[in-house]
Amino acid sequence: MSRIPRVPAQRANLLTKLVYRYTRRRFGAVPDPMAVAAHHPKLLLASGIGELAVERAARVLPASVRELAVYRTAVRIGCSWCVDFGTMLQRNEGLDIDRLKEIDDYRTSPRFTELDRLVIEYADAMTDLPMRVTDEQVAELDRRLGHQGVLELTHMIATENQRTRLNHALGITAQGFTSGEACRVPTP
Repeated sequence: MSRIPRVPAQRANLLTKLVYRYTRRRFGAVPDPMAVAAHHPKLLLASGIGELAVERAARVLPASVRELAVYRTAVRIGCSWCVDFGTMLQRNEGLDIDRLKEIDDYRTSPRFTELDRLVIEYADAMTDLPMRVTDEQVAELDRRLGHQGVLELTHMIATENQRTRLNHALGITAQGFTSGEACRVPTP
């Protein structure tokens, strides 16, 4: 149960009802972070527009790289909702979600490529407090992904840091988009 309750559809304004309808069709349920954010309809709208814009713009990296970085960030911070939702998104993209069970062993697991390992290390470095990103990390990622790829990767990790920290602070936990298909983060 989140620290702030969801806004039920019957109490939602027209805009929020439209958001609920869209997300229910797209994801099979209204995501809890949206239902909680519905208490502030202007922020809900701003967040939704921002998420759609990022989704449409982030097309330089392969989905497997982009989603792996986002997933690792959620695991690292401990947002069970983001882990749950991220697993569903990867499954829907046709990506290998079985490898997510081995994400903590990424350095030795044969399920991760050398690029995957660099991406995971970068996500960890960006997520740690204080951040510990190095010039060498960025240079190697730039060599492999190019400027646009590094910018997209960095943006996606930073965006997931925002999402996971917001959800974690509000006590929003796994909603059931997956059924234990990947790593499960302990709920607070």
